[in-house]
Amino acid sequence: MSILQTIHDVPVLMCAEEGEVIGGERDALDLIGDAGYQGAQWVVVPAGRFDEKFFRLSTRVAGDIIQKFVNYRMGMVILGDISRHTEASSALQDFVRECNRGRQTWFLADVEELGERLKN
Repeated sequence: MSILQTIHDVPVLMCAEEGEVIGGERDALDLIGDAGYQGAQWVVVPAGRFDEKFFRLSTRVAGDIIQKFVNYRMGMVILGDISRHTEASSALQDFVRECNRGRQTWFLADVEELGERLKN
């Protein structure tokens, strides 16, 4: 279940903690379609909804999913604590840092941090 919210005049589709595992491009397209239909500019997905492969960059799952969001000009937020993944991979740490510098994909701890980002 997803809920459309407006945060600082930005329509954001907030995905529920429970739900289908997001493990590939087809799942990304489903989210993008739902978000587009509801008029969202950003999709917020709890980190726990992603397949474990998403956090192993060698699988290319994260890159494939993020690329779909880029192609459809839809922002994506991976929300929650991913420290167990970043502590195990310096490459993932670098990837998260680079994503968070941009305006397309963010790895954020909580909704308050999202609010701060969308203010700017």
